[in-house]
Amino acid sequence: MKYNIEKIKEIGKLLAEIVEEALAGEKQEDIRIADIEMGVRESLREVGQSAMKYYLENADQEVGSEIDCKCGGKLKYQRWRTATLWSVFGKMSYERAYYAGCACGKGCAILDERYGIEPGKVTAGLAQLLALSGIDKSFEEGQEWLKAFLLFEVSENTIRAETQVLGELQRKAEEEWVAEMHSEVGLQKREQTVFPQAPDRLYGSIDAAKVRIEPRAKQGEKEEVEEDWRDMKIVCWYEGELVPNRQRSVRQKKKAQREGTVFRAKNKQYACDIAEAEQFGKLLWASGCSVFADRAQELVFVCDGATWIWKLVSHYYPNAVQIVDWYHAEEHLERIAEEAFSDLGERQPWLEKITEALWQGNVECVIDACQRISKKSVLAKQALTYFNNNKERMRYAQFRTAEYLIGSGVIESGCKQIVSRRLKLPGAQWNLDGAILTAKARCVWLSGRWQELVSKRSHLPLAI
Repeated sequence: MKYNIEKIKEIGKLLAEIVEEALAGEKQEDIRIADIEMGVRESLREVGQSAMKYYLENADQEVGSEIDCKCGGKLKYQRWRTATLWSVFGKMSYERAYYAGCACGKGCAILDERYGIEPGKVTAGLAQLLALSGIDKSFEEGQEWLKAFLLFEVSENTIRAETQVLGELQRKAEEEWVAEMHSEVGLQKREQTVFPQAPDRLYGSIDAAKVRIEPRAKQGEKEEVEEDWRDMKIVCWYEGELVPNRQRSVRQKKKAQREGTVFRAKNKQYACDIAEAEQFGKLLWASGCSVFADRAQELVFVCDGATWIWKLVSHYYPNAVQIVDWYHAEEHLERIAEEAFSDLGERQPWLEKITEALWQGNVECVIDACQRISKKSVLAKQALTYFNNNKERMRYAQFRTAEYLIGSGVIESGCKQIVSRRLKLPGAQWNLDGAILTAKARCVWLSGRWQELVSKRSHLPLAI
């Protein structure tokens, strides 16, 4: 939108006069910039309310005697009727033409329909601010945080509700993806559609993090229901790029000394759900199609060694390169060495030799070394299955030569940002739906698609 700068300057002068009058009773030497700032902010909020009221009431100038009803009947003009709403300027009232009298028994205000206003509720503009707070902070903390910024109070329940409205919109969008990408008609349509060029090399990483779910006893039930820890499964799709020397952190510089080059993730796109692996696989496929994983020249999965993950990858993306995260594999060897060798003089040489073998992709050497100490190390015996099952996913020398990322830090970071940072806040209590919807909304924010989701909230049909 373009604004008339001269008029804004005039309003600025008037605001300055208003603030000056408000501070007139104070001693000049006691007035600080913070006092002036707050005076201007509070005045702007009042001006905002007045401007919103004026704009809405003057936008409804043409009042007809009757209008068409959605049911096919006719609605007759009744009167100018007062409504309230919560905007970014706080609670405000306005009057608009109201129509009723149709046989269906429903009324209508054209103004509300035109601007997507639901009387008594928050506006879409305020809703996105509440949801931004809800995906980042506890609803209780968000209430205080928002009050400091908005200069009025919104209830915890309203913040929770608006956060979960956006989460529900994302869930419905995902359900549509899943339905379309698992139907013959949808797939045929996709084949006939011209899409932007798919990335040359696309990565996918999958993991899960525990969320505490507290089922509520049903009405009338007296016995307490125990908490349940559920897996929030997360997939991240991303591309890799070389980190320039001047941008490398201390850790990345050390990494470059060993690996030669350092890559990082970019264009990250997240999807998540609390669901069984089979159900999550449908979202894995659909979310992959949304980023053209099925059309990428090279598709590479970097994950830990969890069996359920590789089953899904093999089922939905059988031609993808599969890599077990190097750091998980290396950690296995460190734990084995600590258990098998109490003498540091024996432990360190063994660990260095076997780690180097793994680094070179010589998994058979690692398996042989674990076999030889399996009688004195339970972890070494257990690791035989791990290394045998993931042999071809651990050819690290080949992967480095091809310049593949071999660490799954991006998904571990995703689990921390989505689950640890929000769903595991101190005192957090979640029901299943609340955890899922809040996490889905947060995924959209982390994926850089927030405005896309907010626009859907703006175009929601009014409640009837």
